Amino acid sequence: MIATTSTIDELIRNQNPFAGHIVVRPQQIWGKSYPDVPIINSHASNAVFDAVEQIRKGKRETVGITITAEKGLGKSHLISRVRHHLETEGDALFIYMGKYDSLNQIKYQFLQAVASSLRAFGGQQVMQWQEIAAALINEAKNCNYTPQQYISNIYPNWLSKYSTKTIDSLTEGVLKIKPNITNPYIIRAILWTLSTGHVHYANYWLSGLEITQAQADTLGLPNHKNLDREAEALSNVRQILDITSHYRVPVICFDELDIAEISDTGFTAAQVIANLVKDLYNNLKKGVFLLAMYPETWNEQIRTLPQAEAVVDRLASEQADRQPIALKYLNSDDIVVLVSQWLQDFYKEHKQTLPHSLYPFNETQLRELGKSRPTVRSVLKWCAENFTPPLPLGREILPPLPSSVILPPPAPAPHTVQPYFDNELANVEASIDSLMQEELTISTALWMGFNNLIGKTIEGVTIEAIEDVVARAVDEGFIDFKIIGNKGKVRIGVSIVQQDGTFIGAALRRLIDYKKFDLTRGCLIRSKNINPGAAKARELLTKLLKEKGGEWVGLQSKDIKPLLAIYFVCRDIEKYELTGEQIV
Repeated sequence: MIATTSTIDELIRNQNPFAGHIVVRPQQIWGKSYPDVPIINSHASNAVFDAVEQIRKGKRETVGITITAEKGLGKSHLISRVRHHLETEGDALFIYMGKYDSLNQIKYQFLQAVASSLRAFGGQQVMQWQEIAAALINEAKNCNYTPQQYISNIYPNWLSKYSTKTIDSLTEGVLKIKPNITNPYIIRAILWTLSTGHVHYANYWLSGLEITQAQADTLGLPNHKNLDREAEALSNVRQILDITSHYRVPVICFDELDIAEISDTGFTAAQVIANLVKDLYNNLKKGVFLLAMYPETWNEQIRTLPQAEAVVDRLASEQADRQPIALKYLNSDDIVVLVSQWLQDFYKEHKQTLPHSLYPFNETQLRELGKSRPTVRSVLKWCAENFTPPLPLGREILPPLPSSVILPPPAPAPHTVQPYFDNELANVEASIDSLMQEELTISTALWMGFNNLIGKTIEGVTIEAIEDVVARAVDEGFIDFKIIGNKGKVRIGVSIVQQDGTFIGAALRRLIDYKKFDLTRGCLIRSKNINPGAAKARELLTKLLKEKGGEWVGLQSKDIKPLLAIYFVCRDIEKYELTGEQIV
């Protein structure tokens, strides 16, 4: 039905589809994305799709594509488009890495990114791991069952009749047709992902993380030794990618490469990833590598690497001049189509039919924006700030637009922080299960929270400082930070431990050693119970609580969600064009 203008205007006053949505987050890349206009920078996304097609037809084996663009020009929008297109087509696997918490353990981190990506649902509405597991069995047994059939009917029947002997037999069958696989346990773990009762433990193991001995015995998997985690991770990730590439073309995407962190060897994140891609390019049977970065990152970091030409040949293998594919600024036509698409999706959701497709904006004014060659981000920001019902007839529809609104943008008003927080909170809600396992993310969010409480008194403790724990290399990473209060008389060590296996025991051993780490109290933060079979860890926990006066804080998702949302706004403070004062 056609709504009255007053009804539409009331909707506009209460909801703003642009507010808080100027930055693409990983949740939009994996889940519901922002409205996309395929014609914008189609030259870049088509290069990826063409590369997948060439590999699928056997014309190429590996392809490297680098896209460059200034901040806000749409790199992550384009990656989101690639992901959703590949999901629809169903002939490729999408792997995404956009966080680089430890450049010194990049191979191990990459393995976790691969495993996390393959946990995401693909075109068949099951995990990408499960698509590969079904394909392995179908080829080995000459069958043609869908992953859903294995999950719902076949696996429950097999496992009830034959228990783990089923997995033994299936693994042997796959190894006969894949004789080049040197680690049979990877196959075994992939096959376990089709069992609803074991999929989470199999995923955990495939991520390179330690599971309890009881779980390892049930799955028939050896626990990771962690003696040389980097070497083991690189070997495993190569095999995983080679296995998956038999059935789908892996599209491996590296985003957010322009961060300031430096590795112990003096390399930036972009340089570390460039060297990793060079290694993978040389050793994988097939795959597409897609990297996104600023032009200056390419020129000042990639082009200055030792043996830069060898790296460049692999990172931009499709370009005749070995140059990245540059994204373009928006023109007037792009802006009209972009804004129209966002509005169409918004009004369709609310079942409204409009006087014209750009309501409440004015096409002439939107076309004016194009004259300043704006970015996607600046256009969406302008729309968010000007999304109001039009003025009555006889007056200007919207105030004149000075060029300074687009380049450079004005400082946002304090009230504009709320939409960004609301958007990040929705993203956190959508991915809280995986976020609850990200110990470093939780630790950083808690550090930020406590840091903003300095000077405040909480339960009799006046917080004075938040500090790192000084420790030898063997003890690093077990106690996340220390809260100092009451003129240094209170020194609380905080450990966030979501992992199982030996790590929980190792963390508790440090947490109860008050003298060594200069603590007056230890605090364990963890959302789940310690496995009954982990006798030593449970003994150490009892010592922390009963003998040492420490505490176990049960981490609840409802408590950490708002803090995570604030942390994510803080992390993208430059993209959101906010100030620290506004966030505080």
